[in-house]
Amino acid sequence: MTTTAHQATDTARRYRRACDYAAAAMIYLKDNVLLREPLRREHLKPRLLGHWGTCPGITLLHSGLNGLVRRTGQRALLVTGPGHGAPAVHANLWLEGTHAELDPALGRDGAGLAELVRRFSRPGGFPSHLSPEVPGVLHEGGELGYALATAFGAAFDKPDLLVACLVGDGEAETGPTAGSWHANKFLSPRTDGAVLPVLHLNGYKISSPTVYGCMDDEELTAYFRGAGWAPHVVDVTRTDDPDALLAETLDLAHAGIAAVRERWEPGERAVWPMLVLRSPKGWGVPAHDAAGEPLEGTFRAHQVPLGGVHDDDAEFALLERWLRSYRPEELFDADGRPHDDLLAELPPAELRLGRAPEANGGRLRRDLPLPDIAPFAVDVPAPGSASASPTGTAGEWLAELVRATEDRRDFRVVCPDELESNKLGALLEATDRAFTWPVPDTAEHVAPGGRVLEVLSEHLCQGWLQGYLLTGRHGLFPCYEAFASIVDSMVNQHAKFLKMAGEVPWREPVASLNYLLTSEGWRQEHNGYSHQGPGFINNLLTKKASTARVYLPPDANTLLVTLRRCLASTDRINLVVAGKNEGAQWLDLDAAERHCAAGAGVWEWACHGDGDPDVVLACAGGIPTAEVLAAATVLRDRAPDLTVRVVNVVDLLSLAPADRHPHGLADEDFAACFPDGVPVVFGFHGYPSAVHETLHGRRGAERFHVHGYLEEGTTTTPYDLLVSNRMSRHDLAADALRRTGRDDTAVLAERDGLRAAAHRDGVDPEAVTGWRWGA
Repeated sequence: MTTTAHQATDTARRYRRACDYAAAAMIYLKDNVLLREPLRREHLKPRLLGHWGTCPGITLLHSGLNGLVRRTGQRALLVTGPGHGAPAVHANLWLEGTHAELDPALGRDGAGLAELVRRFSRPGGFPSHLSPEVPGVLHEGGELGYALATAFGAAFDKPDLLVACLVGDGEAETGPTAGSWHANKFLSPRTDGAVLPVLHLNGYKISSPTVYGCMDDEELTAYFRGAGWAPHVVDVTRTDDPDALLAETLDLAHAGIAAVRERWEPGERAVWPMLVLRSPKGWGVPAHDAAGEPLEGTFRAHQVPLGGVHDDDAEFALLERWLRSYRPEELFDADGRPHDDLLAELPPAELRLGRAPEANGGRLRRDLPLPDIAPFAVDVPAPGSASASPTGTAGEWLAELVRATEDRRDFRVVCPDELESNKLGALLEATDRAFTWPVPDTAEHVAPGGRVLEVLSEHLCQGWLQGYLLTGRHGLFPCYEAFASIVDSMVNQHAKFLKMAGEVPWREPVASLNYLLTSEGWRQEHNGYSHQGPGFINNLLTKKASTARVYLPPDANTLLVTLRRCLASTDRINLVVAGKNEGAQWLDLDAAERHCAAGAGVWEWACHGDGDPDVVLACAGGIPTAEVLAAATVLRDRAPDLTVRVVNVVDLLSLAPADRHPHGLADEDFAACFPDGVPVVFGFHGYPSAVHETLHGRRGAERFHVHGYLEEGTTTTPYDLLVSNRMSRHDLAADALRRTGRDDTAVLAERDGLRAAAHRDGVDPEAVTGWRWGA
């Protein structure tokens, strides 16, 4: 090795020593952060929080990427899966000056380092894991498994971007990560960026060995070659110069990426490089703790390696020896500033990892050129006079949106292999399904660079879309309703990210995460009980009022208006539930615009009787709307003297008190729909508890009698499924009769006869299937 190379390696080591020292100081210290005086217990934080075990490996990769960017000018973004390795990320951001750029109190000197150390894992400061308050972060790692999918989402349609993704070996055991290794087959070398996965093997989770850490190099390389990668192993335990080894390997990987881009032709396999990085758990910590137990390279180094320093003199002395082993006096000047040679390790300011524009994607976001919905609207001369598929209608409009964004390439649709099933096939007239590897000759609408991403993994779809949105783009996630709950925990994390990002002054708003749930439970009677599950609504209702929205458009035109609204919004999680089957249409476009703007309203054309209502029939959702309207006709026939008001709710959260949710109806508007003291029989799309939860705080909420999904189902007929859950037109009408002191016997007898006929014939009777409004 030349003298220059030796100097470069020594400087890289010094850079890592500085970052590792700062990371350790964040976990342990509140004062004396540069050890300018002997360490005393009053210098320690009262609560030792944070995870040390993965920090040295994170800094090694961060340092290596700095060198790669410096040598090549490559724009890069780092997605860090082990979110609890936050001390290492903070240390690198402080040393590269990004923290100071956004917060002068975190300046690159002794006072700034002291403030960073003080804030870490302290009330009012930074949490112990990565979060939106941290520059360069778009994946916080609060729940393991999603980093790699998020990295791919960030790389789509960014051909000049390298997204390096550090995947912890514990995280790699998760199902979503296992599925994400195949995302390479969706990445186009022509139109997308590159993803460089780095599997970080340090051997242990909290207290047990990891699966991947127990695999040898031959097994690992065979595994990843089988998944379509070109793996490179970087084992720091087998070299005296880990920095040089990593630099050499990163250069090989970068050259490999360039070769894929240069040589790849459509129909060929694009085999991208990836790294397997082995380093000891807690690299740099003492070999043994004060009791003589092994420490470095074991599970004991995972979190706080020396946890007894407040009470154990031997451990306290060992901590001081460990911290001083980094020799901070050689790394920082008298004012606590990093020495110039450390700063020389950094890329140019505009290329530093913490400053990647994509990590604050709201700055890059442009409003979508949303097409006019009028040409796509269904002509509805009178309520119930037209028939259409809501999602089929929306699909035509979405296809036009894809065409309008062809040059911008900032809108994508992710879907778990359900696009055609959900009647959104019109999208495939405007674009293809993205896929890069060879496909069967009989495959249709599949091509590299397509802007529909279909894969049978809701986790991947969610991760892809989160990465895409958080880097400044837009998207839509259509899904079977029953299976959206697979990503419940992922949407929880995204909601937390949005909530915290909204409290960070320098974070700009990002496009909303939009779900379109169809193939809804009330028309999954043919697939059976397993496909019936509207619980995703309930999960959304637990989110902050600033974030969550739930829409239940009853027909095609209200769906068009709702989607246009959702795709224009920012910093929201919008849930839209709509039907896909041909059905009666209720509102023309003008009426749909007014109804969606109000959130809920009286459908005067469906009411009967004069004066104040005796009962309100309310509905939310496509099938419940049809059943409530049918119930209104039953009541008109059976109890013509009964005054019935029909109210449709398109925005579920309009039911909430206005002081609890920004979409909540004002009290006077709520009373105009639901007069005080009048019983309300409510046909609801999902679990009744969702309506009761939303109504909480409204005066007289106890008079709402909600019919919805009661977890009763099987493979049966549509009407039988409704009856099983007491949500049929006859159940609704009978309840209205009971609430107004009238006899419901005849209505229930009619219901039972129709159900018996369905059981006998295997299909619903004509009296049900042939019903039409106004007929």
